[in-house]
Amino acid sequence: MITLNNVVIGHQGKPVVSPVSGRFEPHSLTAIIGANGTGKSTLLKTIAGLLPPLAGELMFAERAKPHIGYLPQQAEIDRQFPVNVLDVAAMGCWPKIGFLRSINRIARQRIHQAIERVGLTSIQRQPIEALSGGQFQRLMFARLLVQDAPLMLLDEPFTGIDGETCSLLMDVIKQLHAEGRTLIVVLHNLELVQQHFPHTLCLGSSDIRWGDTREVIPRAWVDPAMSLAGSPMLPGAS
Repeated sequence: MITLNNVVIGHQGKPVVSPVSGRFEPHSLTAIIGANGTGKSTLLKTIAGLLPPLAGELMFAERAKPHIGYLPQQAEIDRQFPVNVLDVAAMGCWPKIGFLRSINRIARQRIHQAIERVGLTSIQRQPIEALSGGQFQRLMFARLLVQDAPLMLLDEPFTGIDGETCSLLMDVIKQLHAEGRTLIVVLHNLELVQQHFPHTLCLGSSDIRWGDTREVIPRAWVDPAMSLAGSPMLPGAS
């Protein structure tokens, strides 16, 4: 689905990692891991089109760029905005219907199904500023579900949430993958990666490993160039 040919990622003309080459296959489930500052979120934003690549080619299999569902880090979202749970979930419709068009019956049904799927039906009228961190992340997943995109990019979706919520949202990810979607997820929890993600892209300060998770993680853990040892990315860490 996505091919990277010596893609250089970074900010304001400054690369943050070595050129990346490889391919995200259609319907694949891939984790992006690496120590802090190795460009995990930057790569995700480059694929999403939020940042331009500094060099190289980033190509999609389709002639036109596919519809992309994007779940940013919680810290990037203003939770003081005066909207409720239902309003935010409905924002997932905007890429398809536009900002000013009304939401039809089918779309409304999809919104309510998404809210129910993440367990927020009973608080759908609550303002988002009243939500706990776990409830807010469930809401972000509901919005992602409403987007109904074939390609979904998730940036640290399990940071700062409790174990029950993490388990529920991991089930949502597995269900989306089973439906045939392509998912790329930035993670810090190696245990989750090893248990649930068949493919891993490990970004290091001077080396990049990409492939079968069973091969990538053991090699990256012992390789000083990958900078995993001694990082927050210990098994079981959040």
